[in-house]
Amino acid sequence: MIKTKVRIINQEKIAEGIFDMALSAPEIAKDAKAGQFVNVYLPDKSRILPRPISICGYNRSEGTLRLVYRVTGEGKGTEMLSSLKAGDELEILGPLGNGYDISGMKGKKIVLFGGGIGIPPMLGLARSLYELTETKCDVVLGYRTDDLFLENEFRTFANVHISTDDGSFGVKGTVIDAAKNDKLEADVVMACGPMPMLRGVKEFAKENGAKGFISLEERMACGVGACLGCVCKTTETDDHSHVKNARVCKDGPVFDIDAVQL
Repeated sequence: MIKTKVRIINQEKIAEGIFDMALSAPEIAKDAKAGQFVNVYLPDKSRILPRPISICGYNRSEGTLRLVYRVTGEGKGTEMLSSLKAGDELEILGPLGNGYDISGMKGKKIVLFGGGIGIPPMLGLARSLYELTETKCDVVLGYRTDDLFLENEFRTFANVHISTDDGSFGVKGTVIDAAKNDKLEADVVMACGPMPMLRGVKEFAKENGAKGFISLEERMACGVGACLGCVCKTTETDDHSHVKNARVCKDGPVFDIDAVQL
């Protein structure tokens, strides 16, 4: 990982409260992989803690990084971030965490699940899998309403299935409702989204006898494993600490689905 200044190439609002930012960040793009994240430091130095944002995509040859994030109502940090324009500079640290391991995925029946702001990192994963296997996997995307984002981009790399909470587009209900409605089967499932969705994905994996890998969403402070602010419960005892805990930022955010308690 490296802490460096980067330049904003472009930023636009792509859905209600959702922003898409492109950065010139060659030092980070060259090592990034799907499922990792970066810590973004705000221009306002009074806001000490960085904002962890998942990597949506990267282009190694062009040295660019793509972040798609939600402006939350809990603070002014992401709101401040959304006000920045092309040409502005930011300081970021990354790439951070462990991403998805896609080795050995050729010939596998793969289903990806993304819910809410867990959708952006799955786009980078879908692209990586397509480039590796030369085959479209299935991806199930869960939205609150028909205010969809990134959906059309997924179609280049995957067969897209959609659920909405209110039934305004796709299947009404959860991503699992959509997967079952469309009779999807899997050898491997990979997911990122809120905890209730991940619990459903774990059950779906169990019913299919599939391996599973999930990215956990947790509040983070340092982002590098020092503060222990994003600890999650694991199913096995750690050899070093002798407790059933793991740091989401350092040991994850991507875990084997059977390694963590949901």
